[in-house]
Amino acid sequence: MPTRLQNRRSLAWPLLLLLTPGVAFAKPPPEAVQRWWSHVEVLGADDLEGRDTGSPGHQKAAEYVAAQFKQLGIEPGAGDSYFQEVPLLSRRLVTERSRLALVRDGKEQPLTLEHGILSPLTGRAGKLDAGLVFVGYGLRIPEARHDDLAGLDVKGKLVVVLLGASPPGMANNLASHAGSLAERSRAYTEAGAVGVIAVYHPRTSELPWDRIIESQRMPAMMLAEPALQDVAGSLVFVLASAPFVETLFEGSGHTFKEVLALADQGKPLPHVTLPGTLRGEVALEQQQLTSVNVVGRIPGGDAAHASESVVLSAHLDHIGIVTPVNGDPICNGVMDNAVGVASLLEVGRALKAQKAAPQRSVVIVATTAEEKGMLGSRWFAAHPPEGTGTMVANLNVDLFLPVTPFKRVVAFGEEESTLAAPLRAAAKRVGVQVMKDPSPEQNYFVRSDQYNFVLKGVPALAFSFGHPKGSAGAKLETQWALERYHGTTDDLAQPMNREAAVRFVDFVTDLTRRVADASQRPTWNAKSFFRRYAGPPSATSTP
Repeated sequence: MPTRLQNRRSLAWPLLLLLTPGVAFAKPPPEAVQRWWSHVEVLGADDLEGRDTGSPGHQKAAEYVAAQFKQLGIEPGAGDSYFQEVPLLSRRLVTERSRLALVRDGKEQPLTLEHGILSPLTGRAGKLDAGLVFVGYGLRIPEARHDDLAGLDVKGKLVVVLLGASPPGMANNLASHAGSLAERSRAYTEAGAVGVIAVYHPRTSELPWDRIIESQRMPAMMLAEPALQDVAGSLVFVLASAPFVETLFEGSGHTFKEVLALADQGKPLPHVTLPGTLRGEVALEQQQLTSVNVVGRIPGGDAAHASESVVLSAHLDHIGIVTPVNGDPICNGVMDNAVGVASLLEVGRALKAQKAAPQRSVVIVATTAEEKGMLGSRWFAAHPPEGTGTMVANLNVDLFLPVTPFKRVVAFGEEESTLAAPLRAAAKRVGVQVMKDPSPEQNYFVRSDQYNFVLKGVPALAFSFGHPKGSAGAKLETQWALERYHGTTDDLAQPMNREAAVRFVDFVTDLTRRVADASQRPTWNAKSFFRRYAGPPSATSTP
């Protein structure tokens, strides 16, 4: 029987030559590369069992990060502790007592895993018998005078929505915000819907259907504090396959193929009542648990700015144990996001090694429960620990994917704030080009921890290596997502450009220092949609 390592190596990519560092860039010192990799080896090891939120493996990872903070001389950032407790609720579908079926002309067609799966995000328990309405993109965006629910009777019905596409002419980050789970949940609840059937556009879906099924088998989590829960408890959530949605359209006068073609052309989508109803019953179980954010702090060295902080974040959790694939049940989460946490540890090391402390404080937080809905960062942003001070910027590192040399960087949120200036200066110093998001339809700006800081009015950026559309690097990223994203092969045996990752650490260190030492704190641009979340500017933020 092949070993796990042999199974992994069988997935080596034909584009492996891209992993050779470009000769134009000086290699970082071998000891820096080894230090970075040593963190990744610990955090991505099998004995942490995928660092699922609240698990012993996650706690072991948290203790490792705290120990590294202490060794580097980084102060505890949660009072006198490195650990900020995050109270959570875990919700599980009782599958043996839950069922759904499509009913047409009095005949029931039970939903199988081939058709769709009832998501644990579901908050409505009990019996269900509801009609279906396709509402296109399913977005309500008053700022753009766009409302897919306007004029539709969806009360007591399930709305069917297309994910992974945006209305024509819509600003990317605005559409991303409106498409977030919290905004969708709020809009559908206000319209009186009882649930959602969501289907990913096949062109933009990041996961194969079998991996989507696996992800939905795990319990959902939410913060225990009701005010911080963004999914309405009155909605049923179903993720459907594209072939099943095509079935839903039969007899409606439209086809799902037609809908996808319109979306690809950037055209408005039809809104239509679909024949039949969805009938069944949902049973749920819920329990309390606690996980931790790991928080370290480098106090600012300037009395006038030390009470302000630049927050660096990277999520520590991953998705844990799954149904075995080739005998392997562990989703190690190496790229997602052991490499991110390792990078922030090395940024902390670099900042502490500098002769003078940054003028503003730098807070480094390894968040929990990002994979459960960015819950650890939401808790931190809502309840910043004592000593955090006024958060003026967030720089988030999540899945930057060092599989090629570091030649270009995409900074999600770049166009929204004055962080663009230090971003470009830092990129220039390390010799990389800043490029625009090549895949705005993926809504990355709202899909990781930076977004919870944005919603508190804090300008933020998140990063990935940049590749022009159609390039070899872009194809390699796509291949990585299909083969490894949220899968058991995102492990230590996969190809990785460690030198590029350490150059990325240098970039983040330089950017952090520029933001921390700037005479003025970052501000939102005048035309940014997200400016509304910031409070009145203070004296230190006035240009």
